[in-house]
Amino acid sequence: MNKNIKIILNYFIGPLVFLLLSYFIWWQVTHQHDWRGSLDKVCRAMTGPQQWRLWLIVALMPLNWGIEARKWQLALRPVGGISYGNAFKAIFTGATMASFTPNRMGEYLGRILYVKEGKRLASISLTIVCSIAQLLITLVIGIAGILYIRYMLHRSLFPGSAHGELWLNVLAAIAFLLFLSLTIIYFRLSWLLWILRKIPGSGKYLTYVKVLENFDATILLRILFLSFVRYLVFIVQYGLVFPLFGVFLHFGQIWGGVSVVFLVMALVPTFTFLTELGLRWEASIQVLELFSANTVGIFAASFAIWLINLIIPALIGSLLILSIKLFKNK
Repeated sequence: MNKNIKIILNYFIGPLVFLLLSYFIWWQVTHQHDWRGSLDKVCRAMTGPQQWRLWLIVALMPLNWGIEARKWQLALRPVGGISYGNAFKAIFTGATMASFTPNRMGEYLGRILYVKEGKRLASISLTIVCSIAQLLITLVIGIAGILYIRYMLHRSLFPGSAHGELWLNVLAAIAFLLFLSLTIIYFRLSWLLWILRKIPGSGKYLTYVKVLENFDATILLRILFLSFVRYLVFIVQYGLVFPLFGVFLHFGQIWGGVSVVFLVMALVPTFTFLTELGLRWEASIQVLELFSANTVGIFAASFAIWLINLIIPALIGSLLILSIKLFKNK
């Protein structure tokens, strides 16, 4: 690559990403219904009598992403590994790049910035393994959440409709089929390589996915376990945030409702976080209003989690990108 082009990429991409991200955050927030009221609620929660809840949620954010960093560190062993510090930084830059792309696909690009040149393309397939593990956990717990909500509907503990139950059944069926397919792929990665070898013209790409053959069941199970622990951190965060905004739910309602919201977020395509907050809000309202009529509080809680878990890491990642040199200036 031309040296001048490398200099441009090294020193101008980072500031550009930071400016774009800042603008998109402002645009997304100001285009939400009653965003001023929600932001005001979050600000008042920072100094209210239960402010410890909000600060504990903030403290759980690095734990959340730290678990993801450990997963990625384990996944990169077949290509020489990465230090935990760099893995942690890579997770944040991935969160930044994910903010600009449909279904957060740019996360892969952000992460590989910390991988050595020559290993970056191969590491993408390893990153996908981490994503599959987290999705498997989301699917299986989401299906359990649907069963819980259907059980509550049948007991008539809250008003439901045949139309709503139909959509729950469709969602459960899609999630179950996807779970079966991904489970086979996850634990039989060698089969995936065998299929790819049968595709004409795939030879030049096999080099980048052959690293999947070096995974053993122990590492895959460890990544899956860490994905489960990370999911629990999400649930705890929601359990802490709801009372802050007057949404009082017991554990079963939090687990059942939030797991279905996560399932919808995982299955429904989103076009960058410009639409993610709207989808998160809509899914939260549709599901959680079965347990609470405080829709304003539900939106404020979703807004707070969105800011803490996605926007703060994305901003941190954009600052880290400022210090990254994508290429050596040779």
